Amino acid sequence: MSRVYWDTMLFIYWLEDHPEFAKRVNAIHSRMEQRHDQLITGAFTFGEVLAGAYRKGASHLADESRRWLGSVVNEVVPFTSKRQIGMRGSEQPLDYSGRCDSPGLRRASGTDLFLTNDKRLLGKIVPGIQFIASLDTQFF
Repeated sequence: MSRVYWDTMLFIYWLEDHPEFAKRVNAIHSRMEQRHDQLITGAFTFGEVLAGAYRKGASHLADESRRWLGSVVNEVVPFTSKRQIGMRGSEQPLDYSGRCDSPGLRRASGTDLFLTNDKRLLGKIVPGIQFIASLDTQFF
């Protein structure tokens, strides 16, 4: 059993049935369920996913999305600082050593795998995260 943190975009691909990525995200989730892995994400993910529905004026869609997220996510990591509100981990700067000084990514500390589709994060060193991988990585 592993602790796998999903970046926001994976949920959006899955929820919106993205033509290129939804099938892969669904397959990864199915494999995680077979392995009894824990799916983790940040509170910010809920906000980003629900914001789309609210922008469309579809509060019923936001309610459905909230219920769906609650049914698939095992753990929601809360905000740890006011600074994280409005920040995505993938938009944080990387220094020249390849280390990432990102409060957004530090939310995922204590996970075995941070799964993202942001290629800029691959190979970066983040304390508390064993691996950062993209959707095309064959972990699953």
